[in-house]
Amino acid sequence: MFPELNNLLNTTPDRAEQGKLTLLCDANTDGSFLVHHFLSFYLKANCKVCFVALIQSFSHYNIVGQKLGVSLTVARECGQLVFLEGLKSSVDVFFRAQAEPHPLQFLREANAENLQPLYEFVREALKPVDDGEAAWRCPVLLVDDLSVLLSLGMGAVAVLDFIHYCRATVCWERKGNIVALVHDSGDTEDEENNILLNGLSHQSHLILRAEGLATGFCRDVHGQLRILWRTPSQPTTQRDRSLTYQYKIQDKSVSFFAKGMSPAVL
Repeated sequence: MFPELNNLLNTTPDRAEQGKLTLLCDANTDGSFLVHHFLSFYLKANCKVCFVALIQSFSHYNIVGQKLGVSLTVARECGQLVFLEGLKSSVDVFFRAQAEPHPLQFLREANAENLQPLYEFVREALKPVDDGEAAWRCPVLLVDDLSVLLSLGMGAVAVLDFIHYCRATVCWERKGNIVALVHDSGDTEDEENNILLNGLSHQSHLILRAEGLATGFCRDVHGQLRILWRTPSQPTTQRDRSLTYQYKIQDKSVSFFAKGMSPAVL
């Protein structure tokens, strides 16, 4: 995890909030560093994590996690981490017989209309532990990233339904958290992606939006991060508070600073 980002969010693994939906969004840049932050954050917070990884392999996340002070291999072996590797699982769906519905079963169905098998996988992965097993702090669902489901043929409404059921189970029933990444293509004609992004934005308690610089590439400033705190149950004028910082990604950390206050500039 990145301590400077924890400071901006006013949180630490020891006092992680529960029952929250966090939306990660990237536009004209790569926001995967936010995924790595929250993955290592919740593992260090001793939470039970179900990670639906649709973009990269387990080894990729594990290598980055080791730089941030966590071992995904150890976490998976001790039962703290349940990892669904979308890249490898897709091969199983197409070429191996399945005795039970696969979480990504919709890949084989021409007219798939829901993600119920994926929801059942999440529900089972984050079910309360039996007596005698390790007791985790709270369950966490992490998805990287939801936009891939749209690319694979699912509709925005089906993905929103999936998140709705996951919120009911993870956030409300089991007092856990959900963190999901959605890519903003910036294409106004991409109606499905806009529906998904807007729908999740209205439900989220925290939105972190990584954006590329309007001026283009810069060696010392890699982008800007907009942080929006929300309370969905209250009127908009009373619930929203936002901050904007610029950032530079380094090998094992990310530096944040006010706009125009990069050390390279000063």
